[in-house]
Amino acid sequence: MIGLIQRVARAQVTSGGRCLGAIERGTLALIGVRRGDDTRSADRLLERLLAYRIFPDAAGRMNISLSEAGGGLLLVPQFTLAADTHKGTRAGFSAAADPELARSLFVYLVQQAHARHEPVAEGEFGAQMQVELVNDGPVTFWLEAHAQSS
Repeated sequence: MIGLIQRVARAQVTSGGRCLGAIERGTLALIGVRRGDDTRSADRLLERLLAYRIFPDAAGRMNISLSEAGGGLLLVPQFTLAADTHKGTRAGFSAAADPELARSLFVYLVQQAHARHEPVAEGEFGAQMQVELVNDGPVTFWLEAHAQSS
């Protein structure tokens, strides 16, 4: 799974004029699901989302995680993150997970996030959405998570 994360002062996602989710200070995570991803991939991505140190400590260094900072987490599904953009001028999506699998893994990720952290807000899988954010820094990272072998 892929998480494009941004440290935000605030963020919200809307669809059809209604707010689906909003957070104040925290992390906005755009989530992409690829073929081969499973619940272990989602668990690993969530672990990284919560533990990745992107918030400043007293010295101004990025040494504080979302869990430690206590900020919000906004999860937004974005299948285009799984695109193949290596050649040409149009993205290919053969690496993206089947929509039903991607939906179930996104729902699973959201459920697990609520169990481990609050506040959590989310976008709607398959919806045309508008994401508004104030990127704080700016700070943006690309995280990938693969299931770990036992």
